[in-house]
Order: sequence, then structure tokens, then C-alpha cells
Amino acid sequence: MANPPLQQFIEAVSKEKNVAPEFIIAALQDAIETAARKKYKNENMRTRFNEDKWEIELVAVKRIVEEVTDPATEMSLDEARQLLGEEAEVEMEVEFPRATEDLGRIAAQTAKQIMSQKVREAERENVYAEFNQQIGEVKNAIVKRFENGDIIVELGRIEAVLPRKEQSRAENYAPQDRIRAVIKRVNRSAKGPQIELSRTDPALLIKLFEQEVPEIYDGTVMIRGAVREAGDRAKVAVYSRERDVDPVGACVGMKGTRVQAIIRELRGEKIDIVEYSEDPITFVTNALSPAKVQRVSIVDDANRVMEVVVEDKQLSLAIGKKGQNVRLAAKLTGWRIDIKSEEEKRKEVEAQFGELEAGVEADTADEGAPADETPMPYALEGIGERIVRKLVEAGFETADAVAASSVEQLSEIPGIGGKTAEKILAAARGEAAPDLDQGESAQGEQV
Repeated sequence: MANPPLQQFIEAVSKEKNVAPEFIIAALQDAIETAARKKYKNENMRTRFNEDKWEIELVAVKRIVEEVTDPATEMSLDEARQLLGEEAEVEMEVEFPRATEDLGRIAAQTAKQIMSQKVREAERENVYAEFNQQIGEVKNAIVKRFENGDIIVELGRIEAVLPRKEQSRAENYAPQDRIRAVIKRVNRSAKGPQIELSRTDPALLIKLFEQEVPEIYDGTVMIRGAVREAGDRAKVAVYSRERDVDPVGACVGMKGTRVQAIIRELRGEKIDIVEYSEDPITFVTNALSPAKVQRVSIVDDANRVMEVVVEDKQLSLAIGKKGQNVRLAAKLTGWRIDIKSEEEKRKEVEAQFGELEAGVEADTADEGAPADETPMPYALEGIGERIVRKLVEAGFETADAVAASSVEQLSEIPGIGGKTAEKILAAARGEAAPDLDQGESAQGEQV
């Protein structure tokens, strides 16, 4: 015996849309109920599903009341007892069957639209629930069509989109091409395809390494970071949990077979595999590969700034084409990297020494000439006017005030060091002054 038509319809839609039959039945009930309210505007309409007959039954419901105010939705107790006998009581509901065939063409069309909308909503909710848990996973898809630069692909039974911004500029596709991409995000309320794929996300690179390198898949080798400029270059930091396993060698493979498979999948994108280190200096040195680094120093630990010095002939390699190598290394390590050649560093150091020498000469010249024409309030034997003016500015307005102070107090004055303070104090007290060593003089604290 053939299944009832409604059962065949529900099973077909359920299979095609991957929606549970119970939801389709509920959608049909809502649709018929909405259409019935349009035809029977004043009545209280209700639907229910008859599982034995596989039919959706439509009824008008009236409530038993003592005094009827709305005949369309209420009936008196006397009238109800004529239908139901003495069992009828106030507040009970009485159902009156209505034929769904009587709804009319417009109402039937409305029911069809409502059901289709609810099925679509259920289908989209199922897609979200299924694929939202797969964000970051690599999927195989087939190119279907192109829309304003975006690529619409078939991902199994549904459509997904590969937006223009998530496409590698080194790649071109045609309809029916097979493509591997990572699920970037899943939208619950998007009008078009809900699933957004990416060919530029570093997650794609990580997943490809997991598929090609058994040591990564089993956890022996770990990927500690990956950065890309899709279509051009990428850097991957790897770390081995076992001392006798070379993480870089495991990822490269015998004669480069493993990494070459990934490069082919990414259409020739260059991949630098570097070893991760907890030591930031070592990590930055490795990350600048293939350039050879001479020395690295931390300039600002709080702001994560490093200075890297390389040989003159290695400078262009360390910086890379349009700054790409150092830019990727900075992203991978999380440090801002300032690269200089040995020649640039040498000139910088010479310039700093030149400024220091010029400052010492200027301070020495100032000792023999007053800084301005303001008369000095007092003089100290063997102490230049520049130092005396600093004492006055610091509040020591007389020689007696200086003599009553201590070495520690004088040393707190900017530009006056410990040795200079001792000599000032000795001069103010009329004692023999100690000799200044070369270190004190080199800092510009001449007296």
C-alpha cells in the first residue's frame, strides 16, 4: 500500500533539505493556521497533526461561557450541552472541524510561502549548527560560479562563498575546478551563502602542515605560529617536544617533499620554516631566516623593540622585497624589528661619540667664560662659574650654605657627580680638594 501523499511530501522535503520531519509538520501546521485566519477572520483557528491518517486537521475553537459576547469564539453553556450533553462545563473548549480545501487559492498560496520560509530558516539553522563547529577546518569544494569577484562553490550539498578578499592573488579558477579552503566564519543571518571560506588565512597553512607532516599530526612537533602574505611568502615557527626530533627537518621532509607538496597547493607561495625558541633574541634571529644575523639587542623590552645588525651584503636579504621578510618576522615573533647594516651601525656609533666629544668641549669652554652677564653672588676657589650658577639655581645662594651642605645633597643637583660634589664642598670649607678621575671628567662634570 502506497504511503499517503502528505507523508511522501514530508519525507521528500526532509531528505532534500536535511530538515527533521517533525519540523516540516510543524511548519505545515503554522502555514495552514495562518492561511485559515485570513479566511475565517473572526474565528479562533487551530491545527493538529493526525499521525494515523497522516493528515493536518483544521478546527475552529469556541470557549464555553455563561454569557456570550463574541459568537465567533464563544458559545453558551446551554448550546454546548445540546452538543456534548451534561459533560459540558464553563471554560471548556469545543472544536468544530473545517476543511482545508475550503481555504481558497490565495490562502493556499500564503500557506505555501510560509512553509517554504520556515523550511529555509530550519535549513539555515542546521547549516549554522553543523559548520560553526568546523571553523578552521579545511574543506574540499568545487567552483560553481562567480559573483562580483567572489567565488561561489559547492560544499557538499550546500553553497559556500570564497570572497575576493580571501582569495590569493597568485590563483585563478574556472568553473568545476576543485579547491581546498579553510572555513573562516559561518553567518547565521546572511541572505546568501552562510559559509565563508578563505585561501589566505594562516589556518589553511597550519592545516596543510598537519596533513603532510605526521610528526605534527601526532603532536611530536608543534606549530607555534604562522603568518602569510598569501601568494608571496609565509613563515611558520615549529617546536619539537622530543630532543632527538628536528622540527624543521620533519616539516621539510626528505629532499623537501613535504613542504613542496604544500607549496604546490598554495600555487608557489614561498615558505620559511623556522625553529621556535622561548628566548626572544634567538627566536627573532631564526625568524629572519634566510638572512644571517650578526647580533641582536633589546632596545625596549616593555614595547618589544629589538635592534638587529647584519652584514652589509645581508641587509637586502634580511629586509626582503618591499620589507616583506622583516615584516613577516615581526608578525611571527610579536617584536618590532629595526634592522641595520654594520656600516650603518658604525656610522651611528661614530656620530654618538662625536656629539659626546662636542658636548665635553663646550662644557670646558664654558668654564673660562660666564654663561651670562649676571654677577656671581660668590666664588669658590677652583670651581668654575657654570657650576656655581648651578649651585645658586639649586638654592645654595651663599658659600656658607654650600659649606653647610653634604656630598649627597650636592650630588642630587643635575650635572654634578659625586667627585665634583666633594671638590665643591672642600672649596666651600677651605679644605684641600680631591683630584677628579677621568671618568668624572668624561661625563662633562668639569669644575
